[in-house]
Amino acid sequence: MSARTATATTAGTDHPVDGPLDGPELRVDTARALSPALVADLDAFCDRLEAAGDRAVGVLRLTGGAADRDLRGDGVDVHLVSKWERALRRMERLGAPTLALAEGECGGVALDVLLAADYRIATPDTVLRLHVRPDGVWPGMAVFRLASHAGAARVRRAVLFGTPLAAVEALELNLLDEVVADDRREASVKTAAELLAAFPGPELAVRRRLLIDATSNSFEDALGSHLSACDRSLRRERERAEGTEREAGV
Repeated sequence: MSARTATATTAGTDHPVDGPLDGPELRVDTARALSPALVADLDAFCDRLEAAGDRAVGVLRLTGGAADRDLRGDGVDVHLVSKWERALRRMERLGAPTLALAEGECGGVALDVLLAADYRIATPDTVLRLHVRPDGVWPGMAVFRLASHAGAARVRRAVLFGTPLAAVEALELNLLDEVVADDRREASVKTAAELLAAFPGPELAVRRRLLIDATSNSFEDALGSHLSACDRSLRRERERAEGTEREAGV
């Protein structure tokens, strides 16, 4: 893994990352509205991460903002929502890991991105909040991911009534991996980057897919995928052993 500081080219601007990361970065603000431009930004981020190599770590900076306006108003229809959800699903299935860094209010599109990331670090003042419209909580796939990750009963109030989740509570629900103060953030990012880059991206993607499917597939339906992944792992181990033997002249 490169020891340099990674930078991003999203919207033509470079943003430094606290830590030894080697991959693209995308910044998403809670107050940003869902739009074709946002979908294009996320797709571009995925393109760059795919091109960066198996050991690259993509960084998602999720910042707080005014979340009291309708983020899905003019110009938003079900076709745009579908494109956004597909872009999130693409990120969720990338053959490279993603690291989300959240601070302040994390709702709307920022929450969508957070819940699709592999590793999630937040500051103590972070609050996870589903977007609330006049007719209730926005029924997007964030609801699905919250229930899948934490269990339906544990996020019931958030989904039904828009009750916010403070950072400590989100950590207890495993919706966050770490809650750290600013003065500890650089060390946490470095450790998380090393963890994420420890295994080849495609192999991480296989395990991620199995984990996601486990919440919806029956044992019988899941068995084939798990057996295939086990066979892949065993073959890779045999190939490593054979390579070691050749190097030793056995």
